[in-house]
Amino acid sequence: MPQPHERDLEKTRADLAAWLPSRLAGASNLEVRSLGGPENTGFSSDTLMYDLNWTENGAHRHEPVVVRLRPGGYQVFPEYDITIQYRCMDILRTQGVPVPKMMWLEEDESVLGAPFYVMERLDGDIPPDRPPYHMEGWLLDSTPDQRRTLWMSGLEAMAQIHTCDWKALGFDFLDDRRYGAVGLDQQLGYYEYFLGWAMEGKPFPLAEKVLAWLRANKPVDEPTRLCWGDSRIGNQIFRDYQCVAVLDWEMATLGNPARDLAWYMYLDRHHSEGIGVERMAGLPTREETVRYWESLTGLDGASTVDYYEIFSAFCFTVIMIRVAKQMKYYELLPEDSDFDVNNTASGFLERIFNG
Repeated sequence: MPQPHERDLEKTRADLAAWLPSRLAGASNLEVRSLGGPENTGFSSDTLMYDLNWTENGAHRHEPVVVRLRPGGYQVFPEYDITIQYRCMDILRTQGVPVPKMMWLEEDESVLGAPFYVMERLDGDIPPDRPPYHMEGWLLDSTPDQRRTLWMSGLEAMAQIHTCDWKALGFDFLDDRRYGAVGLDQQLGYYEYFLGWAMEGKPFPLAEKVLAWLRANKPVDEPTRLCWGDSRIGNQIFRDYQCVAVLDWEMATLGNPARDLAWYMYLDRHHSEGIGVERMAGLPTREETVRYWESLTGLDGASTVDYYEIFSAFCFTVIMIRVAKQMKYYELLPEDSDFDVNNTASGFLERIFNG
């Protein structure tokens, strides 16, 4: 599904050009070029890419950037806080975590019709989701050794997030007590709300049964760390099979980082086994992945990763409810389609949950 929706790109270009001088003091001959959306962009975001050209002190300057806006139209998540995403990346960059340089945050909706931030645009390759990288694309054309290098490099970048001192860095802004105590209780509370909001009061027996099991079988004495949330190689930029950027922070939270480890493996499993496609050779096994992550973080992943894989499958199923309804809203699916509750995510959740 193409993004962004219902946005006048020429008006946006003009509005950006009018706004930028307030952030680029002393700039002249300012131009905004190559405005558009990235190929294969995600369902939840409103993302634009452009080239900024200007003159400063007699010298020509060029900056390729990305603008990410709070999505308009039919959004996937109940809430979408651009400021939180900006703050996460801006802080983590000071700790050496590979994230793009954050340039400007604009919370005034009047500029582009929604709050947005601007960040540097990095060159590199992203494993595609549509179609999934196990089916086609540059990663499938790579060697098994290159795929292994990429997977492990992605884990290394993720481990840097999990080992930072979130309290000292001020990540307490991610603690949203509306949904429960910090950690798993809060995450379960949020996804219970998300499920009810997405289903608009209608029942979804599979998801309700899994949620009850997740509440009844919660791990105890868990660590609390910064969690990326949408932790997968499809949200990382790679250059020569090394991770150079960790993207998409709309699901960031505090809790046991084993949830990130599980999501990292679950999404890969969904994109292969979950859709009936063979997993490409070279990617490390589940056991190798857990063991390497544990060696990087000093944390225990093995004891809770099975629980968090079911949690991941549940969360993705909830998200897919809204993705399907968004597709109906934009008339990419017929209105009477049951894809919101009958799709690869829900089917794979049922298989995983029932063993």
